[in-house]
Amino acid sequence: MKQSISKFLGYLHSVRNASPHTIVNYKKDLEQFLAYLTPPEMAAPPLGKIDHKIIREYVGHLHEAGLEKSSIARKLAAMRSFFKHCVREGMLKENPARLVPTPKLPKRIPTVLSAEEMSGFLDQLAGGGGAQGQKRAASRANNGIAKLEDSVLLCRDRAILELLYAAGLRVSELTGLNLTDVDEKEQVVRVLGKGRKERVVPYGAKAAEAMRLYWPIREKLLQENQANQKKPDVNAVFLNYRGRRLTTRSVGRLVKKYVKLVNINWDLHPHSLRHAFATHLLADGADLRAIQELLGHSSLSTTQKYTHASVRQLMDIYDKAHPHA
Repeated sequence: MKQSISKFLGYLHSVRNASPHTIVNYKKDLEQFLAYLTPPEMAAPPLGKIDHKIIREYVGHLHEAGLEKSSIARKLAAMRSFFKHCVREGMLKENPARLVPTPKLPKRIPTVLSAEEMSGFLDQLAGGGGAQGQKRAASRANNGIAKLEDSVLLCRDRAILELLYAAGLRVSELTGLNLTDVDEKEQVVRVLGKGRKERVVPYGAKAAEAMRLYWPIREKLLQENQANQKKPDVNAVFLNYRGRRLTTRSVGRLVKKYVKLVNINWDLHPHSLRHAFATHLLADGADLRAIQELLGHSSLSTTQKYTHASVRQLMDIYDKAHPHA
């Protein structure tokens, strides 16, 4: 079983070009299943002895342990993929996980800020540089964000937030950007998405301005960290204060930080800006298939969830504006 899991993870990496995040999660899920199959001082059953009844029992065990249905569904997906690989490699005749139903998940419509709210949020970060920026910063002296004006990283953070919204990037796509992926003249970025699929996405004037203000900050970070034992990352677009490539976790933290300063009641994360990108394009009449291409979705059904968010937004506007609502 251990060898089979190891071969499967190697297949995900070398053949499927799965993201490191996916491989780490699948490894953890399969190792947890293996631990369940191997009580203390007992050997795991042979691969061929694992049937759908054992997997059902494991799913029941996860329910009793209080796991969310979404977590159980992910673990079951990992097992299905693993056993499917085993069948393909001739180690098994059939996939036992195929007969175990996935827990029914509630359909969640993503929470999306209106275009006005999103613009207001980003505009409050626009005091990061230049004479106009200084005036805006001074006019917001009592605002929580003004406390962050002294940080050179505010320019970087503004560029990150503007680009997430302007190009609808996944946070892993943003942190994976290299200098060669950014075409400032054409205002496009080349993105390596899920499954190592490349796509080219445009970005607008506000993101372009934010990026222009960030480049000197990036150079400063590189110069300040030249003497470090760990050399700065000269290829990465977005750097931390040590000159190394910024992590997805760090981006999550900085989004939370700025959101809390603007509106403590908002529950936003990096993916919220991607949701807003898609929903606002749809609301302004963009074609759903064009949005699918920009987002890098392999299936149109994944993109269609944004139509639900858009309809809900319209209903909220209706409820607030209609005299008989």
